[in-house]
Amino acid sequence: MTDLEAKEAIIEVGRRMYLKGFVASNDGNISIKTGPNEIWCTPTGVSKGYMNQNMLVKVDLDGKVICGENTPSSEIKMHFRVYKENPEVMAVTHAHPPAATSFAIAGFELDRAILPEAVVNLGTVPIAPYASPGTQEVPDSIAQYCRTYNAVLLANHGALSWGRDVFEAYYRLESLEYYATVMMYTYGILGKANELSYGQVSELIKTRQKLGINSGGIPKYASEETNLGGFSSPESYYSQKSYWDREKEEIIQDIAERVTQNIMKSKK
Repeated sequence: MTDLEAKEAIIEVGRRMYLKGFVASNDGNISIKTGPNEIWCTPTGVSKGYMNQNMLVKVDLDGKVICGENTPSSEIKMHFRVYKENPEVMAVTHAHPPAATSFAIAGFELDRAILPEAVVNLGTVPIAPYASPGTQEVPDSIAQYCRTYNAVLLANHGALSWGRDVFEAYYRLESLEYYATVMMYTYGILGKANELSYGQVSELIKTRQKLGINSGGIPKYASEETNLGGFSSPESYYSQKSYWDREKEEIIQDIAERVTQNIMKSKK
């Protein structure tokens, strides 16, 4: 991308992230690589939904400001590490999408073969160990995932995705959040997910490779005990901790019943 194209794309992706609820306040950051040692990125302390081009900052891979009056986010170190570890990456996005962040806090990877689109475009999403925001610990924690995967959950923090352009990076962020939401519904609330088989996943991996995507890993496919998220029966599901324990499910059921009662009263 040219400098102008990169700045316009960052503004657009920031707006989408904000409207989707992936970021609150001044959270999140976006970067695009426009040269061997040149990156346009979002500044610190600015809402991603209300940016303009004059706010953006151009830096080198060591963090030195080349162009712009603002200061880049301290979290840009994560982006630098992705670029250095994986030369194919041309853009990185970081946000705190609620469902995905919940998985990152709970310590659950997104690693089940339940959505064909997720298998092809995203793959497995691992969790990087917790690191103090803004420190060198953060880029160090994600280094091992940058070549093998397309995104990573940051323990107790949020999500990071990357791609061959900024829209691929952003779409992976959208896919990641949708994936997490569906997993929360199926495994957590419904208690059942019909996972794809080995053969089905193999075909999807071939499709992925045809699209030139050679990273993402292979999500866990169906086995004999997957109808209830790895538990062999409803009894075993309720007797052990799953994504949600039984007490939380009972609370949800109680809320649903109360809402239904209120709706019925309002109709009378």
